[in-house]
Amino acid sequence: MIEFKNVTFAYSSTDADGRAIEQGSINGLDLTIQNGEFVVLTGGSGCGKTTITRLINGLIPHYYNGSLSGEVLIDGKSVPDTPIFETAKKVGSVFQNPRSQFFNVNTTDEIAFAAENQCCEPAEISKAITATAASMHIEKLLDRNIFELSGGEKQIIACAGINVLSPDIIVLDEPSSNLDSEAIEKLKTVLTDWKSQGKTIVIAEHRLYFLRELADRMLILENGRIAKELIAEEIKNLTADDTQKMGIRPMTLPEIHCSNSKVDLQGDVLLLEDFRFTYKDGKHGINIPRLELPANRIIAIIGHNGAGKSTLARNICGLERRCKGTLTMNGKKLKAKDRLHSCYMIMQDVNHQLFTESVRDEVMLSMTDKSLTDEQKIQRADEILSQLDLLEYANTHPMALSGGQKQRTAIASGIASSKLVIIFDEPTSGLDLAHMKQVSNQLKKLKEIGKTIIVVTHDNEFILSCCDHIVRLEKGCIEERKGSSPCRA
Repeated sequence: MIEFKNVTFAYSSTDADGRAIEQGSINGLDLTIQNGEFVVLTGGSGCGKTTITRLINGLIPHYYNGSLSGEVLIDGKSVPDTPIFETAKKVGSVFQNPRSQFFNVNTTDEIAFAAENQCCEPAEISKAITATAASMHIEKLLDRNIFELSGGEKQIIACAGINVLSPDIIVLDEPSSNLDSEAIEKLKTVLTDWKSQGKTIVIAEHRLYFLRELADRMLILENGRIAKELIAEEIKNLTADDTQKMGIRPMTLPEIHCSNSKVDLQGDVLLLEDFRFTYKDGKHGINIPRLELPANRIIAIIGHNGAGKSTLARNICGLERRCKGTLTMNGKKLKAKDRLHSCYMIMQDVNHQLFTESVRDEVMLSMTDKSLTDEQKIQRADEILSQLDLLEYANTHPMALSGGQKQRTAIASGIASSKLVIIFDEPTSGLDLAHMKQVSNQLKKLKEIGKTIIVVTHDNEFILSCCDHIVRLEKGCIEERKGSSPCRA
């Protein structure tokens, strides 16, 4: 049993001037989770979901510093007073950013790592890996370089490692954030198996549709407190109107339609011809004989995990030197270095492109218009931050933010850029309903001023909210479809 007794926690951080500050996350939380219970934590970005998972697995206070009061207990034993290696025997964790929990380059070694750390027998580990690969249908991901996997594939590897270890309690922090619909179904199968085995599961999520039949309870958090609690029957009966009023994602997956409708060549287009890319090991990456993307539109690139979506985005930006073929923009053929000057990309893992000491400085860093004064840059940055609910964090170090807040900070930098083409790789990963809508509105404003927006995404709701054109990529090639047909991102 997991117990929170009047728990309050605030993270220790510093502002842009190096002054110590505390950011509240959990405030007087009382919560009991029974053995074998499946509990979903949801709510706005920064509401305390991730903090609760860190308190359960012991990362708070053993890794994350802050001010902690109250009691966090597992089976009557204090988690803060227990060495973290002891807690790890009982609690398995899947983080929001799976890269942060990897210790091996080889995927099979990574899956085995947690069990090896607990001194399990090699033969038992090997047997468990084989069984896990079969049940999760990830045989093709074994013995791979972990850094060559897509974000979604990395998340599946993290889940596989926990499956091999088989702890009593499993906490997951937005495990579906970078997964396509097919991978989410695989994740759902894994969660169903864990539940049938009597595991205690605590999952922090914004995407909720795949948890509808699994959740015993759903806790909607607000400002570090439980604002609303729903039991299984209430969760199953939630309507679209109900979730809208609660400010959470819907309990059903919206349907989108893909088609091969031709782009109007009378308008401006981004034209890709003989666009090809091969990885260093000779593995085929991208093979696109011809693709027309309408300019001044919001274009969604969808496809399964590992289909080549992020690779295509990097090649369009000019970030890959081995790219062959041509990209024509407004009638002008652009080399890779020219595309770097014309394109701005917000990457899937935003931790790789947060460089400055404050959120405001991060946004100002992307402003390349030399005609702007420092005062004008500050004013523009604050306007964008205000529109994305980030102004109160303007002087906060970006790495002290929640995952969703980091995502919005990177998006704010892209919005502030003066580049003609802006590419977003999974921009709604970690975003709640309200902030997803904010980002959607900001992209539509960028379109109105003549920007071309390319979005790599698995988010059907987001696609329906703002995208004008959909391109489906599979195995590095454009998937041909006849007419208009339903599809999933």
